[in-house]
Amino acid sequence: MTVKTGLDRLKTISVDYNNQNIALLCHGASVNSELDHSINIFKSVFGDSLKKVFGPQHGLIGNVQDNMIESDHYDHPYFKLPVYSLYSETRTPSTEMLSGIDTIFVDLQDVGCRIYTYIYTMTLLMKKCSDLGIKVVILDRPNPIGGIQVEGNILDEKFKSFVGLHPLAIRHGLTMGEVALMANKYWQKPCELSVIEMIGWKREMYFRDTGLPWVLPSPNLATPEAAITFVATVMYEGTNISEGRGTTISLENIGHPSIEPYSFHEELEPKLTHIDGFKLRPCIFQPTFQKHARVDCGGFQIHVTDREAFKPWELGQCLMREIYHHLGDKFQWTQPPYEYEYDDAPINFINGTDKIKKWIETNGSNKDLDSIAHENKDDFLSKRKEILLY
Repeated sequence: MTVKTGLDRLKTISVDYNNQNIALLCHGASVNSELDHSINIFKSVFGDSLKKVFGPQHGLIGNVQDNMIESDHYDHPYFKLPVYSLYSETRTPSTEMLSGIDTIFVDLQDVGCRIYTYIYTMTLLMKKCSDLGIKVVILDRPNPIGGIQVEGNILDEKFKSFVGLHPLAIRHGLTMGEVALMANKYWQKPCELSVIEMIGWKREMYFRDTGLPWVLPSPNLATPEAAITFVATVMYEGTNISEGRGTTISLENIGHPSIEPYSFHEELEPKLTHIDGFKLRPCIFQPTFQKHARVDCGGFQIHVTDREAFKPWELGQCLMREIYHHLGDKFQWTQPPYEYEYDDAPINFINGTDKIKKWIETNGSNKDLDSIAHENKDDFLSKRKEILLY
């Protein structure tokens, strides 16, 4: 059975919103099981009551590639609606943008990782709506990497940023609706919130199990498998190691021009035996843009062989430790700014702590990494348990 998302269920809900002014926060992946876009569906359900549309990072249609590349506000030429970018001069909607709105719906496909901005676009919107007395309705969608596994360190709030606003684990195992409920209960002034839940989604499901079509939630996540490896590779944004952007398997492979992959693979294998469920395939790739554009990079594609056993965050960190010491001064941490943070190394905002950077540089042990990952995790898991919907 195909999972029914909140959007698929929109026409069947009993609450009457027809006497209200409606807004919608969505993006290119906001489609139903028949690949109809949410704006079309909202127009058919609410007609002229749909007054405004909002888009997150990467633009309403998912056409903007990189971080800190902002999208403009505009009038949509087909839908004849104003479109406001929440990745523009502001990440929080202004009072003027929300003027006249009674209820705003949120329909965003997330990837299940703290280092992804859509959950923060949602919670910043909720915070503003709390101030303005606007109701927020989340149309829930699957966590594409499952709702059971929780992995990685909890955010140290000294390193809050737009890729980490709340004390979540990096792999949090929550849906968008569940993140919204946690934010409303624990992290900020609550708004009037409801979640239109999915039907048929179970926590052990990955995206391939849902029967739903995959539409890229951002330009470099071409496959559901990339959402799994994203947890391992996104932190390489804080380094000069390519995470495969500019290739057809972005965020599934990593590399650098100074790596000879086959000999390095022999060196790596005995150091990664504590992690199951994956295979590193030595490869050489040439990015067409971003890091090392038009230059051959030696590295690895991460193949997931047992998704339930695989721990992508741990693999990503252990690989970075080994690459750092293998490359020596050819390995570099990228410099600020990163996601509008100017005062510290981007890797610390990506990781949500400075402890992991220090762990890498001092060639720390696997046991030490595990200790970092478990700081404050019991509190997070306890709070998480209270709001689970499925």
